[in-house]
Amino acid sequence: MREVGTVQSVDRALLILEKLKEAPKGLGVTELSTELKVSKSTAHRLLMSLLKKGFVRQDPENQKYILGLKLIEFGQTVTDHLDIRNIASGHLRQLAEKVGETAHLVIRERSEIVYIDKIESSATIRMFSNIGKRAPMHCTGVGKAILAFLPHQEIVTIVEEKGLEGFTPKTIIELDALLDHLEMIRNRGYSIDDEEHELGIKCAAAPILNYKGEVIAGISVAGPIMRVSEEKLEEMAAEVLKTSKAISMDLGGVI
Repeated sequence: MREVGTVQSVDRALLILEKLKEAPKGLGVTELSTELKVSKSTAHRLLMSLLKKGFVRQDPENQKYILGLKLIEFGQTVTDHLDIRNIASGHLRQLAEKVGETAHLVIRERSEIVYIDKIESSATIRMFSNIGKRAPMHCTGVGKAILAFLPHQEIVTIVEEKGLEGFTPKTIIELDALLDHLEMIRNRGYSIDDEEHELGIKCAAAPILNYKGEVIAGISVAGPIMRVSEEKLEEMAAEVLKTSKAISMDLGGVI
């Protein structure tokens, strides 16, 4: 019996991947339809969807289906994210201790960012943020740091998908202005959030690059405006840039 809340076609597609994982030489439509207890036409439709997306491929000689190369990409992404958190942890702690403010590690998920690690400030007044929290890219320091190092068309696509919501009077809500701002971030290597997402909060952030020079994550330090003067913000920016380069190098990135 299918579990409540699941989608039958998704369940079957995932089961195909599991069956192919156990059959390195591949399986044919008839074998898979038997394994799934479905008709050959249903099995074929599921395979065509997986084939189109690159999750399976077909051996041209025997016509059997095997796992596709897309799964390598997914596996590498998961591994990268796990490696990032492990490798960045010590650097993040040192950063938070050095500047006396909360430090975050963030990854991109489609058109948003997700906080995957956090080291609290030792100060009495702290930022409210949680691991697992999602946030927009265009108005957060770390979101902009990641966005700035993506290809131009990808930036435009993200903006078209998510829009440029104005969270505070300081949020950049025009595409041309955002593109100019991102170019400045690329040139100096770090970004600043000057109360663009939350009033009363300032932030400095920088990207983490992999061995291909691609942005795969970002780090930030943030604190309340009562503690973060212009002078301290410059200090935070310098430290976060230094830390992001150290993490990138640990991950095999070229700085």
